[in-house]
Amino acid sequence: MKAIVSIIMGSTSDLKVMEKAAAFFDEMEIPFEINALSAHRTPDEVEKFAKNAENNGIKVIIAGAGMAAHLPGVIASMTTLPVIGVPINASLDGMDALLAIVQMPPGIPVATVGINGALNAGILAAQMLAFGDDKIKEKVRKYKNDLKKKIVKANEDLKSVNYKYKVN
Repeated sequence: MKAIVSIIMGSTSDLKVMEKAAAFFDEMEIPFEINALSAHRTPDEVEKFAKNAENNGIKVIIAGAGMAAHLPGVIASMTTLPVIGVPINASLDGMDALLAIVQMPPGIPVATVGINGALNAGILAAQMLAFGDDKIKEKVRKYKNDLKKKIVKANEDLKSVNYKYKVN
């Protein structure tokens, strides 16, 4: 089995956020790798990773970072692979990371999900991969359909909640 998605985080302290993408890939049976690389503390390793990711079979990169959140943009500047940035709430309620990731210069796009939105990054990566893989497409379709079923059930369950002035 060879990874087709790479989950990169600036520090292992980000794992509690990024593991949501990893769990999703496990559920979808999508092979992935997960590593800690810092744009500021290990720039040579980030460059080596980014420049070799495609040749190593990676098709999508998810990069999570907090505070000075340059990791997704630095990776995107060195590869033509799609990069999905996950801003992590490490300070300033994650707004600093969100702005650092979303405000990329022309020519260096980074798809960006919400603060701590690693699950959505995983889903977006799977949707990208689904263009060329009918098995992944069907798994994502089922996953989204199951989400719909959960909301329909939750709405049904609300019918049993009683309040004096509730009319439905």
